[in-house]
Amino acid sequence: MGSDKIMLFLGVFAGGISIYFFVSAFIQNNNDKAQLNWANNETPAISKNPIINMSRPLVHQFTLQHALKIKNQNYRKKILRFIKIGGLSSELNEDEFIGLQILWGVMFPLFFSLLNFALQLEIPYLMIFILIPLGFYLPIMHSLGEKKKREVSVRGDLPFFIDLLALSVEAGLEFFSAIQKLIEKAKGTDSVLAQELSIVIHETQMGSSREEALKKMVDRLEMTEITSFIAVILDAQASGAPIARVLKDQSEQIRIERFVRAEKAGEKATQMIMIPIMFCIVPAVFIMILGPVALSFMK
Repeated sequence: MGSDKIMLFLGVFAGGISIYFFVSAFIQNNNDKAQLNWANNETPAISKNPIINMSRPLVHQFTLQHALKIKNQNYRKKILRFIKIGGLSSELNEDEFIGLQILWGVMFPLFFSLLNFALQLEIPYLMIFILIPLGFYLPIMHSLGEKKKREVSVRGDLPFFIDLLALSVEAGLEFFSAIQKLIEKAKGTDSVLAQELSIVIHETQMGSSREEALKKMVDRLEMTEITSFIAVILDAQASGAPIARVLKDQSEQIRIERFVRAEKAGEKATQMIMIPIMFCIVPAVFIMILGPVALSFMK
């Protein structure tokens, strides 16, 4: 690609950026509240992903109306699951999620292919075709990435939360009252577990049963530790077993599982370190040792 094509491409790209900022400013000034407010009249939270924040005005202007036409319930259930497990309920709804997939999986590859044809950039169309599944998968990657971060946070906090709950229950507090005290102590932190427990308390205050609120928490986190913990708590409440003893047993079991998981991670690390050793260090050692011998034989 010659210098003239590069200059033309940069000019078109700069023009596209200018149009984007103009459209974004127009949307934000005129239709921002009407478009970004959800059914509960609350503005969505700012996403941790800058690509989603950048794409939101374009989604509401160009692809949201197409996302609303997708009525497949099975597909929408899958999207809702990705939103739940990623903790994205405050920043994205189902229609915006699908709109992001349409924007990056359809509109962006189409725009790029037109740009490639108009400017004769000679980019292989196979590369542009690969952008389609990648664009559709982009919001899902964001959800799965947030899910991994949430799992790390929950696994780190869970044993300590259970210990504090056991101490509070032994001191005479009821189980959900102990959770409320724990949430108050965790205010100002980024604890995912505290946020999930606050959602449980809020749902019970809004009329949901305790069992239903705890099961929804299990669905949002999808972690074996949380699933077993909630199942044991519900069984203990149903059978009348002492909650404090159950909480202590669960805390000990979770610590044992975390220790086993750390051992497996250490074993995996020792296996992974063999790869750079075999491909980088061992060849260098052989060159240093056998190199002079090989040169002497050649002479």
